[in-house]
Amino acid sequence: MTLYRSTDLDGLKIFYREAGDKRHPTLVLLHGFPASSFMYRELMERLADQFHVIAPDYPGFGYSDAPSSQAFSYTFDHLADVIEKFTDQLGLEKYGLYMQDFGGPVGFRVASRRPEKVSFLVVQNANAYEEGLPDSFWAPVRALWQDPSPGNFEKIREASMSPATLEWNYTHGVKDLERISPDSWLMQRALLDRPGNKDAMLALLYDYRTNPACYPQWQAYFRQSQPPTLIVWGKNDLIFPAAGAYPFQQDLKNIDFNLLDTGHFALEEQGEIIAAHIKRFFKNTLTT
Repeated sequence: MTLYRSTDLDGLKIFYREAGDKRHPTLVLLHGFPASSFMYRELMERLADQFHVIAPDYPGFGYSDAPSSQAFSYTFDHLADVIEKFTDQLGLEKYGLYMQDFGGPVGFRVASRRPEKVSFLVVQNANAYEEGLPDSFWAPVRALWQDPSPGNFEKIREASMSPATLEWNYTHGVKDLERISPDSWLMQRALLDRPGNKDAMLALLYDYRTNPACYPQWQAYFRQSQPPTLIVWGKNDLIFPAAGAYPFQQDLKNIDFNLLDTGHFALEEQGEIIAAHIKRFFKNTLTT
């Protein structure tokens, strides 16, 4: 059974979903853009018999408070600070991190800052290498990074958050469209329509420019700490293609590498397979 909870962090309500026995290994699920803990709704049910699973919504996302970009600094450094405080407030001493999309730059910051607390990684279309940011998708965003003009911000606003794009994020690269529920992108559309919420998302898309500069630090963390890592990557993703998955094998020795025949939000089509991979990986890697 999944519980729907919230906690106060520095005056902000942080919403989170929680399932499973606290005596089980803890897995913190970090969502992507412009998603929320909703993306983990089915995975949590599938893992709750063997894991204590927790999925927070970042500020500005899902059911957490969404202050304006004037009242809250929407940066990945700040989101990582929030998640660190969140895990402290819940008393999590040791946990794994599941990261997808924006969950990568949040989670890799947390893990590299606190390697002693992070027992394993699950990486699903979450980038940590230059190879994973192809110009075929990222060129317009790079143009914004280089020239943060009102015109470029407006181009990215439309390109990244139009109704058609929100749907495309879920449907491109999948094999069976009938398995993809429209609930996700319709919920995202409603949440993005909150006053000022698209500005908050734009601030994060602009701040994404800070992540490639962090890649050497994250890669050094991989090499030095060697966290056991499961890769479950939708290989048909055009946002973070499989080219970004392979380099993890260069830096991590204890890696379980899996490319899945699906797209960016791989859980929507292959959730049962990903849950099985997580249980197998944990049994074979962390309980022997």
